[in-house]
Amino acid sequence: MLKVLGKLRRYWLPLLLLAAATLAGVYADLYLPTLMARIINEGVSSGDYGYILATGGEMLLFSFLGILCVVASGALGSRVSMGFGRDLRAAVFRKAASLSLTEFDSFGTATLITRTTNDINQLQMFVMMAFRILIRAPLMIVGGVTMAMTSSSQLSRVVLLSVPTLIAIVAVVSCLALPLSTTIQRSVDRVNLILREKLTGLRVERAFGTEEYEEERFDRANRDLTAVSVKMHRTMAVLMPGITLLMSCTQIFLVWSGAVQIDAGNLLVGDMMAVIQYVMQIMMSFMMFSMIFVMMPRAIASGRRISQVLETPEAIADPVTPAREPSLRGTVEFRDVSLTYQGAEKPVLEGISFTARPGETTAIIGSTGSGKSTLVNLIPRFFDATGGQVLVDGVDVREMTQRQLRDRIGFVPQKALLFRGTIRENIAYGKAGATDQELWEAAGTAQALDFIRQKPGGLDSPVAQLGQNFSGGQKQRLAIARALVRRPEIYIFDDSFSALDARTDAALRAALKERVGDATVLIVAQKVSTIRDADRILVLDNGGCVGMGTHRELLESCPVYQEIVYSQMAAEEVEP
Repeated sequence: MLKVLGKLRRYWLPLLLLAAATLAGVYADLYLPTLMARIINEGVSSGDYGYILATGGEMLLFSFLGILCVVASGALGSRVSMGFGRDLRAAVFRKAASLSLTEFDSFGTATLITRTTNDINQLQMFVMMAFRILIRAPLMIVGGVTMAMTSSSQLSRVVLLSVPTLIAIVAVVSCLALPLSTTIQRSVDRVNLILREKLTGLRVERAFGTEEYEEERFDRANRDLTAVSVKMHRTMAVLMPGITLLMSCTQIFLVWSGAVQIDAGNLLVGDMMAVIQYVMQIMMSFMMFSMIFVMMPRAIASGRRISQVLETPEAIADPVTPAREPSLRGTVEFRDVSLTYQGAEKPVLEGISFTARPGETTAIIGSTGSGKSTLVNLIPRFFDATGGQVLVDGVDVREMTQRQLRDRIGFVPQKALLFRGTIRENIAYGKAGATDQELWEAAGTAQALDFIRQKPGGLDSPVAQLGQNFSGGQKQRLAIARALVRRPEIYIFDDSFSALDARTDAALRAALKERVGDATVLIVAQKVSTIRDADRILVLDNGGCVGMGTHRELLESCPVYQEIVYSQMAAEEVEP
């Protein structure tokens, strides 16, 4: 929580000006009842209209000063709160971007979106109210008590009874509301999760005719959120009527007690009116405090949730002293590498050892869930090995900065993801400032020229969100072009040819061999036809390497590879 509030330090000057404006406004508000009492006691009683006009003009002047101070404090408070929200959103975004895949998955996309938007909005609103009230209310309370005691110490004693009662009401309601606020934020997470799944899985939902089931699932989450919200607002609804009743009773007591003292000649009418004004100001200040307590439970819950993100230790961190630039180029080596996910009963990878060198193509094949994608994700440090070493250019990847490591790698993930924009922007995402010639060359190698040229805008043709205006094969080819334009030392293709037809697949592999022949290439694939010409093939089964060699060698020595080959190819096609 301290890390969240620490974002306010940069706004010390606006906060200082806010305090000054608030102090001036409080002085004006406290001085007005004194002027009113003076008019009633001295001007009205003596019939001195000149005195009444002069003092009335003074009251107008202080009223105008109070208005200016309220406007200034509102503007400064808004600037601080909006800037605080902006900085906090940026910090949460940067932190989420730096999390490893394990940490990211532990939170989930839906809750990270909620924490970056809804939770920060809650804190932003709280800060805007809090700084205006927390500065003003204590000054009004202290000043009001002092001025009321000066006007009539006997009448002012009512504060000793009404204020503790008001504090007790606010404290009880706040204690009841805090756990409900936490539950509300969790319910918002749940609604966002279901809504996101429904929108991203719309085609699956329609294909299986599960619209009614999804509507019921969303309706249950929505009703849960509604029920908790109604319960909380019912709890908070007790606050305002209770405070209003207490203030009304206090005012009645002051008028009754003041009338008795005026009748006895112990109090002037103006002083009674001033005491009533001061006591109401004191009560209103505590009422403003109650507004803070109304918002505080949700703000505390939101602050804790944001702090959880900001204070999450980064599992993948840069070393304090990075390794020097290695002399080797493009060599990837696994030395007895094992990986166990947090909370898992057994390793997902165990005892993996191999070396991939420049100018060679290393392929990885195996059944679904055998650990192929996990293995290549260790190279750019999306995960860190729990045993053994992963070396790039002869240096352990944990001894290199993430930037230093990933600048050497062109990575094409299993799911081809395009960003909204243009084809040019998506391909150039791999290399800022790439020329048109470089973009066209990368697209040509990726076999994407045909459909790019058919587009009216060519490279400047629009790309919809997630590339929804392209087929699966087209998205894969653009993703491959994005990696090729970088000209890195190491290329990693994680099942990146699955949506390509046999002819395009063959043409792409031939173009790759010509373009990246001097680089290290690692290919994860399901199809034997994609990797049969590789210099080295790793066969994974249940997280272990059960075979390594060329296509011909594995056909003779590896039963798992034989099973994969015979399941995909006819007997006459098997022989290389």
